[in-house]
Amino acid sequence: MHPNPFPGKVMPCAVRASLLAFLMTGAAHAAEAGAAVAPSWKLSGFGTLGVAHSSEHEADFSSSALKGDGAGRSHDWSPQVDSKLGAQLDVQVAPRWSAVLQVVSEQRLDYSYRPRVEWANVKYQATPELALRVGRIALPMFVAADYRKVGYAYPWVRTPVELYGAVPLSSSDGADLTWRWNGETLRGTTQAYIGRTDMALYQGARLRGTGIAGLSQTLEHGDLSLRASVLTTRLTVSLYPELFAGLRAFGGQGLEVADAIATERKRANAFSIGMNYDPGQWFVLAEAGHYRVDSFLGATHSFYASSGYRHGAFTPYLGYARIAGKKPPGPHALATDGLPPPHAAAAAELNLVLDKLLRTIASQSTVTAGLRWDAAPNVAFKLQYDRVTPRAGSRGTMMNLGPGFRSGQTAHVSSAALDFVF
Repeated sequence: MHPNPFPGKVMPCAVRASLLAFLMTGAAHAAEAGAAVAPSWKLSGFGTLGVAHSSEHEADFSSSALKGDGAGRSHDWSPQVDSKLGAQLDVQVAPRWSAVLQVVSEQRLDYSYRPRVEWANVKYQATPELALRVGRIALPMFVAADYRKVGYAYPWVRTPVELYGAVPLSSSDGADLTWRWNGETLRGTTQAYIGRTDMALYQGARLRGTGIAGLSQTLEHGDLSLRASVLTTRLTVSLYPELFAGLRAFGGQGLEVADAIATERKRANAFSIGMNYDPGQWFVLAEAGHYRVDSFLGATHSFYASSGYRHGAFTPYLGYARIAGKKPPGPHALATDGLPPPHAAAAAELNLVLDKLLRTIASQSTVTAGLRWDAAPNVAFKLQYDRVTPRAGSRGTMMNLGPGFRSGQTAHVSSAALDFVF
């Protein structure tokens, strides 16, 4: 028996199946070709060494809700916000068969840096235009979906959290079909996919998406690129078991509240549309998205716009992002009228927890200014300032709130990052 090459839990069945299929198809092709074509492979990597500071000392600023902490309350200067390290192995077995494996290490909700398999799939290029992949595949939900972990590939220190942090799913275990076509002046890529995902969070909690299905369309015309994507799934997030057990202990009304806000096989829908116009010396990026789950995750509308100007090795840039959240259909609290005093007190405590939970549905705006310096062909240094303002009683994308946190109070976030690829 060979040891599992990936730390943590055993790889999901879809990933194991794709790697097994890769080995089997590679062996079969080698037998057919009489080993005339030798497999080739390429190992590459990427990473970000970053540090961030936030003026908000009653909450943490973070780049993702799937991290344990960030800058502000937990750390005056935090490397956890943006730092990561990744490696990718690309293997070409035959003219039509290839495979890719990508592993990324960054902070998780349990504060560990245990590496996670982001991609692990086999591709069959049926024709020059048509390709089939099986395994773990990045969900094509945004303009930067294929390289959202590679900081060197985009101008900012991090992708806008208002949009990219709104959808908790980034990959699925399944299959996709990609068709690339060319017109006289227009190029297009149509991608349809199905799958599922199962991600460990912390202390036994998991995020599961079943029946993932989606469609993505990319169009390119000269220096302009457009992408529209739609996704649907049944989502389960097994967080806060004590809260839901306490609600259900109240019987009828407690069951009604728990069913309204629990994320247990709830239908989740997401839509995004984005554009990138880059004639060379300057660029404009803009995206918008909508995400809805009838649970404590709520519904959000988000967008950002960003532009920059390249002057030699330096690229100053500006940006604005906003997310507006909406609570799920009610009820959102237990009625305390008529309850015996001990039960009324317990219901009031649960209502406080419920209120804090629903404040996690983000409403926030961010103004960004930054400078990128391409110090070498594979190294970029970035400085960025963000003016982050949670709104409408929400905590925005902040986490680890202290008792003095107030929605509407602006956090001034300063970041520095060294991005590299090799």
